[in-house]
Amino acid sequence: MSLDERVAELSALLNRIEVQFAPALLMTSFGAEDMVLIDAIARGRLGIDIATLDTGRLPEQTHDLWRTVESTYARKVLSFHPQAEALGQYIRTNGANAFYDSVAQRMQCCGIRKVEPLGRALKGRAAWITGMRREQAASRAYILLEESDAEHGLVKFNPLADWSTDEVWQYLNQYEVPHNRLHDLGYPSIGCAPCTRAIQAGEDPRAGRWWWEQAGAKECGLHIREIPVAVTA
Repeated sequence: MSLDERVAELSALLNRIEVQFAPALLMTSFGAEDMVLIDAIARGRLGIDIATLDTGRLPEQTHDLWRTVESTYARKVLSFHPQAEALGQYIRTNGANAFYDSVAQRMQCCGIRKVEPLGRALKGRAAWITGMRREQAASRAYILLEESDAEHGLVKFNPLADWSTDEVWQYLNQYEVPHNRLHDLGYPSIGCAPCTRAIQAGEDPRAGRWWWEQAGAKECGLHIREIPVAVTA
């Protein structure tokens, strides 16, 4: 399939989401995939909100791109933060970097900084749009373009589910879309600064996330699910 055909399909899906699933929300971490979606939404002048999780530990480069997005597209990116009381209690009890100590501690940190704020961001929404792709990780191999998300009571869309990495970058280059400078330094997947590193040639694209943990399916809790259930008409 050509890039033009990919873009046409993406545009059609985003237009359908706007019409049939309002209010819809794109949650972005400003990765390459999300930048494709932000650009497509802006080009289509679609009434789909864009939001991010400001965990308090995002890399400087991510904040730089956030500002660039708002100025380039003249759109406000909504931000959701961890609850100060919960985060303060975690740090007082465990220390600021306790996520290095165990998977349980890391998941608790992700829960406070990401999962709980996501729940607030999605409250009242009919659709949640993500930049996830099947090619990114084994844990994402079964994602569908359109899924029923019972936990949040909405429909979850993964418009780039079957896009390749090459297609993502073809889009970014062809449409001159800004991207996170960390991608140029070997970071295919970017999260919080302490939990993300560059990867080496031949490593899994998500090997730089929580690299001190054992290899395997690594998620922060936002997308941990059983095999997804397709939405039926």
